[in-house]
Amino acid sequence: MRTAVVILNFNTRAYLEQFLPGLIASCEGLDAGVVVADNASTDDSVAFMKSRFPDIPIIELNRNYGFTGGYNRALQQVEADYFVLINSDIEVPVDWLQPLMEWMDSHPECGACGPKLLSWHHRDTFEYAGAAGGLIDRYGYPFCRGRILQKVEKDHGQYDAPADVLWCSGACLLVRSRVWKALGGLDERFFCHMEEIDLCWRMQLRGWKVTLVPASHVYHIGGGTLSNESPFKLRLNFRNNLLLLENNLPSTIYAQMADQVGHDRHARLDRASRRRARVRILARICLDGLSALVYLCKGQWSFASAVVQAHREYRQLRRPGELIPDARRPEGLYKGWIVPIGLFGKKS
Repeated sequence: MRTAVVILNFNTRAYLEQFLPGLIASCEGLDAGVVVADNASTDDSVAFMKSRFPDIPIIELNRNYGFTGGYNRALQQVEADYFVLINSDIEVPVDWLQPLMEWMDSHPECGACGPKLLSWHHRDTFEYAGAAGGLIDRYGYPFCRGRILQKVEKDHGQYDAPADVLWCSGACLLVRSRVWKALGGLDERFFCHMEEIDLCWRMQLRGWKVTLVPASHVYHIGGGTLSNESPFKLRLNFRNNLLLLENNLPSTIYAQMADQVGHDRHARLDRASRRRARVRILARICLDGLSALVYLCKGQWSFASAVVQAHREYRQLRRPGELIPDARRPEGLYKGWIVPIGLFGKKS
């Protein structure tokens, strides 16, 4: 098939029953097909798939490899020009896929694209996970067009023009397969959460664009696997934020400096960009410490402990990010700090 729409399932049999028929129907008439990869679910997901959807290919993994390892292993077994990573808790309208495929066909410089992500519960409102395309601030806090921190906008058509962004949500992301393979897929240290931001950021550093295509939209429930109140999810987010910066910030700063002074001063730029990246990451670690103090003051002991554990795991997992000598400056980098805007509605 030309486009493989791949669900990575883990114990979401109810969502498969609810949303898979519509997803299959939406691929009819297109050179596209659905594949379900199962991350060693302990419910009856696989038995249900074999009974209810016997014609849909199933890739059965031998354990739960997380979002990153699961997709890496599943997509090694899929041949297609385009991969669509899509969550099981997404409802699609019948015409959601074609605009994404057409965009990639007509924009060969684009490595990945995504639809507008709307809330399944409040269908005129953007969904937290990706809204209308993602950005990131100078300290590594991701946010979206249509969502800053917990504040989410209604969709009034304000983001209905295609836009290059830093990232599109992995809840529904179309990736050019040759770019996926060239980058080695997802970074498995992340396990889950923010891995798609890392993938899209790495794409852009190598010259590929990431675009929000608003002619397509889908409806996302969100929190289908991990609740937003989960300390484990919080730990992953804090840990992976630091891994994200470690991976991409040195090359990003290098590209920004090279635009000003030229690439011929490679050795000096290398040292300077790594030094500036370390300072920025240290600032983020201090901000995380303040977050832990806030959780303690609120009596949220498990959340404060999750931040401490996240930093411990980051130190264990970290490795120097690759410095790309011909790195391109990514789109979607916000020069300020987004948290004061999200909290108080004024610029930092």
